[in-house]
Amino acid sequence: MSISKDLCRADRFFVINGNLPVNLHHRSEIDFTICGLMLRSHQRYTSVKGINMSVEKELLARSESKCELCGAEDSLGIYEVAPSNGSAEQSVLICETCRGQIENPDTVDANHWRCLNDAMWSQVPAVQVMAWRMLTRLRSEGWPQDLLDMMYLEDEVRSWAESGSASDEEKIIHRDSNGAVLEAGDTVTLTKDLDVKGSSITAKRGTAVRNIRLVQDNAEQIEGRVDGQLIVILTKFVKK
Repeated sequence: MSISKDLCRADRFFVINGNLPVNLHHRSEIDFTICGLMLRSHQRYTSVKGINMSVEKELLARSESKCELCGAEDSLGIYEVAPSNGSAEQSVLICETCRGQIENPDTVDANHWRCLNDAMWSQVPAVQVMAWRMLTRLRSEGWPQDLLDMMYLEDEVRSWAESGSASDEEKIIHRDSNGAVLEAGDTVTLTKDLDVKGSSITAKRGTAVRNIRLVQDNAEQIEGRVDGQLIVILTKFVKK
C-alpha cells in the first residue's frame, strides 16, 4: 500500500506536514486507514484554505485594500452576504468596526454609517445589498430614509437584499386596513387623503399604488410611488 509524499517516516511515526503523528509500529491495516483519513481531511482543509485565499485576493483587488463600506484600511476580512455561496461576488471586504456593528446591533453607532452615502453608489451588488440592509436598519434616524429614497437596486439585487433581512421565525406580516395580507408587488388603494411629508403633494383617497414594497422591519409601513415619488404609506390607510 503506497503512502502520499505528504507523509514522511520518522522512527515509528508517520507525520502529516509535521502535525498529528500516527503510530505505525505494527503498520496494521487500521493504522493505514487512519493515516489515509487524516490525509484526506488535511487535503480538504488545504482546498478550503486555498479557496478562501483566492476569494480574499479577489476582494482585496476589487476594493483596493479598503473596507467596501466605510473605506477603512486596517483589520480587513471577508464577510459573506447571506444567502451566499462563499464566492467573491457574494461577499464583501469589511473592517472589524463595520463587522462588529453588523453582527451586534446593540453596538451600532449611527454616525459611523454615514459612510454609506458613498458605498450605496457602488457598482458591486454585494456592497449595494449591505448598504441597503444597514440603511433599512437605521431608517428611524431620518437621514438613512433619505438615502434609501435615492437608492436604486435592480429587482434581483433588491430580492437578495430583502431575503436576508429576517429569518422565517421573525418574519413580519403586513396587513391592509381590512386585515388582508400584503405582499411585495401588490396594488393597493388609498382609503384617505394623505399629505406627503416634505412635498406639496397630497395623495388622494382612491389613488391606486402599484407594485408596492414592504418595509422589512415595520409591519405598519409599505412603500409605493404616487405621482412618480416614492413614499412610505401606513398600511392602515390602504386596502388590497
